[in-house]
Amino acid sequence: MVVHRRQAFTLIELLVVIAIIALLMAVLVPALRRARDQAREVVCKNNLRQVGLAANMYAEEWEQLIPRGLGGGTGHAWYQLFMPCLSLKVADGDYRSVDIYRCPSYPDKDQTVCFVVNGWGFKDRSDDVGFEVLEPTRLTECARRAETIYLADNEDGHWRDIIRKAGDEGDNKCDVWSPAHLPNSNTQNVSNADERRVARQRHRTGCNTIFLDWHTDWMAADEMTIDLWRFEK
Repeated sequence: MVVHRRQAFTLIELLVVIAIIALLMAVLVPALRRARDQAREVVCKNNLRQVGLAANMYAEEWEQLIPRGLGGGTGHAWYQLFMPCLSLKVADGDYRSVDIYRCPSYPDKDQTVCFVVNGWGFKDRSDDVGFEVLEPTRLTECARRAETIYLADNEDGHWRDIIRKAGDEGDNKCDVWSPAHLPNSNTQNVSNADERRVARQRHRTGCNTIFLDWHTDWMAADEMTIDLWRFEK
């Protein structure tokens, strides 16, 4: 009578298999994370392009004027003014169904407005401080539209208000008009609006932007200068 012995893995063989699996995970997980982050960056840029189309439609309807600051002096923020130019509709001013104002990499998923607009004005080319612009500006006043930022990823610090509906607190902080708002700023002084507003590390070591010729681009935080926000170079 022939007795068949059951084959089994030895402890050493199991440890080798576990080590191989751990090695594969160490290699694959970072690659999968990078792929996920890249996909989110692409979605963010696509959303910015859609906002750019809405901004262009708004300008065509309003004699080339575009909102700055708190809605260009209308009392409404830029994202409120662009709503009629979008195919998306809201119910009772609730923006949670308006995906194009979102960045999928924004940590708090309740945030519906993840971008800030260029509301920065300057007395002259030597002015490195500037002031907030609340009046609309004609696109023709910008000499180098391809070199001038219009929107950028918003920072997600604790000082950032969560906007879900029209009229929520924080609609007056959705613009950039101070050196303190740039990504390399460390200011968090909410009381006088000197908090960082442009994301420092939303995508890799920078953020996504859309320029006034409506092209989108990624920009490293340390490459974003005041001059990129000037209408007059």
